[in-house]
Amino acid sequence: MNPVDILDYAGVALFAATGALAASRKQLDIIGFLFLGAVTGIGGGTLRDLVLGVPVFWVQQHLYLVVCAATAVLVNFTAHLLESRYRLLLWLDAVALAAYGVFGAYKGLLVTGSATVAIAMGMLTGTFGGILRDVLAREPSVLMRQEIYVAAALTGALAYVALRALDIGLPMAAGGAFLLALCVRGGALAFGWTLPAYRSHPGRAPEDLR
Repeated sequence: MNPVDILDYAGVALFAATGALAASRKQLDIIGFLFLGAVTGIGGGTLRDLVLGVPVFWVQQHLYLVVCAATAVLVNFTAHLLESRYRLLLWLDAVALAAYGVFGAYKGLLVTGSATVAIAMGMLTGTFGGILRDVLAREPSVLMRQEIYVAAALTGALAYVALRALDIGLPMAAGGAFLLALCVRGGALAFGWTLPAYRSHPGRAPEDLR
């Protein structure tokens, strides 16, 4: 497998693990583990392929579902050994976001040749699975946390597209973009990095709208 294939499988497995960890926090049965693991693991990639108009990756290659199921079962038997499941969930999500963000950009560029589409696919692929997980498990949404999240996937996707435009080889481009995205999201978790937030101001009075 080339480096982007590794990022693909790693992203699926790690996202599946975060889905299973969410299931453990909600004390679900094994079916709940399998469901949340699969939805989280393949959610971002499914949206990406539907938007790109290409065959959905896990329909073509069933091994992805096996990876999700095996990961969910493993977490089911080991989650009780962890001291802080939510903290681990966030860090696994960070690694998965970085890996899947770069792979989404790779596939977007491969299918369309458009840098803009590739960057958008990187953001969608890297974040959608985690958002689905939090909605279904009724966990605090990673999207609503103050730390940088979507911007980390954007950074990885941008870096990959830029490095490829500079004719950097695939392994170097993918590896470098992955590490950059992981550093951005990891820094946000470790040090609370944020982007400037919108500050609300009083609305205009109705008479000002004339």
